[in-house]
Amino acid sequence: MKSKKPNTRRNFLLAASLGGAGAAAALVAGRQAAPGAAEAPSVDKPNGYHVSEHILKYYKTTQV
Repeated sequence: MKSKKPNTRRNFLLAASLGGAGAAAALVAGRQAAPGAAEAPSVDKPNGYHVSEHILKYYKTTQV
């Protein structure tokens, strides 16, 4: 008779991580984007880097 391999912590962690990855993949695959959900970027809001008063204050604190 073959003896059954005892469950170890390593096997448990491997199974838990694979199960978690599978659940995450199923969740992402099941998600569908709602029509019109992608919103165009607003013209009013500045995009990217812009200098403001608090940024200028930070730059002054970094001068040696």
